[in-house]
Amino acid sequence: MLNLIKPKSKPPVLASSLDADFPLAYFEGKIEVVDNEKQIRKAINYLGSQKVIGFDTETKPVFSPGKRNGNTVALLQLSTDKRAYLFRLNKIGLSTDIACLLANKNVLKIGAAVHEDIRQLKSLESFQPGGFVDLQRIVQYYDIMEKGVKKMAARVLQVHISKNQQLSNWENDELTKSQRLYAATDAWVCREIFVQLQKIKLLSIEELQIIN
Repeated sequence: MLNLIKPKSKPPVLASSLDADFPLAYFEGKIEVVDNEKQIRKAINYLGSQKVIGFDTETKPVFSPGKRNGNTVALLQLSTDKRAYLFRLNKIGLSTDIACLLANKNVLKIGAAVHEDIRQLKSLESFQPGGFVDLQRIVQYYDIMEKGVKKMAARVLQVHISKNQQLSNWENDELTKSQRLYAATDAWVCREIFVQLQKIKLLSIEELQIIN
């Protein structure tokens, strides 16, 4: 059973405009790249003990006009407020341990447009998704029309998120420092948006529309 605690302090407010000069925000915690079995177990043990984590994926882009992207998911990002784990699925695949975490209903996984991410992950290994919350679904309860993570971060957190690594090669032998920071930030900020929204208005389990 999920236990989301209602905040006692005065709730924050949403930004009224996206045109403000918001400060640049990025993940400042520990980033761990996961590309072997030992690291998988360590990461899953930690993430499995959390109530709420941020979620995102990255896929190598295709630059040919009109060509469909047939690449599989290269990176899975899962983050708390202090640690971000980058699972290099192009190297380790979607292991049973990772699939079990993605199916765990007791760990809320917060992302944006999660249905497509889940579909692509299931193409690697079949699993029953559990505990997924899609920010694009729940922002309606806050009268937010913006659905992109960058714009939602501006409205909810009053910060600017850089997307300059989005179209980089996520299948590189080694991820660059900029790629690692971008990937960690994308998962982390989804969690931060959710936590902030819950302070503004605590949604019911039904309103969260959890994907199980």
